[in-house]
Amino acid sequence: MQCPKDKGEQLHPITLSGNLAAHQCSACDGTWVSIEDYTSWQQDLPSREIEPVPADLDVGYVPSPKDAQGGLCPDCGSYLARARIGVKPQFYVERCVQCGGIWCDRGEWAVLEQLGLHVAVEHLFTPDWQMRSRDREYADRERRATVEKLGEELAHQVFDLADQLAQHPNGDFGVAYLMRRFEQ
Repeated sequence: MQCPKDKGEQLHPITLSGNLAAHQCSACDGTWVSIEDYTSWQQDLPSREIEPVPADLDVGYVPSPKDAQGGLCPDCGSYLARARIGVKPQFYVERCVQCGGIWCDRGEWAVLEQLGLHVAVEHLFTPDWQMRSRDREYADRERRATVEKLGEELAHQVFDLADQLAQHPNGDFGVAYLMRRFEQ
């Protein structure tokens, strides 16, 4: 089986955490997990929902130079689709569009484990998860901009008031009041 990123390099068998069978390239340290091995390993895990991670979360990871490079599946030769993991720094996990195998460039599997995303990699490729990730990134950017413009103390008062109004049965009245005050 050839490495999808370092052409001509062979993948050799390894075992990832939890006895997950995989293959690794000794040249680029990328890791290939066949869908059969992943599904079998996954069956022994408790089912859990994964959530997008904060966009400003710095995982201290240095992306592989191979992350930007496309690749073909070492099992079936099909194109590897990419799913963006929106942390600092962001990176992409790849999955075969045909057979479902998973490719992680050097160190990416360890970051997925750290974030708890390794147990449901298939969800990273769904439109729902990608949309929730973008929404979370937008909300995080908006909060940072609010703190920058208003200062830490006032921004947190605004966040607290927004939470209180969202939970109050007539919270929309409070929002309307504030909007009218600023339209004058």
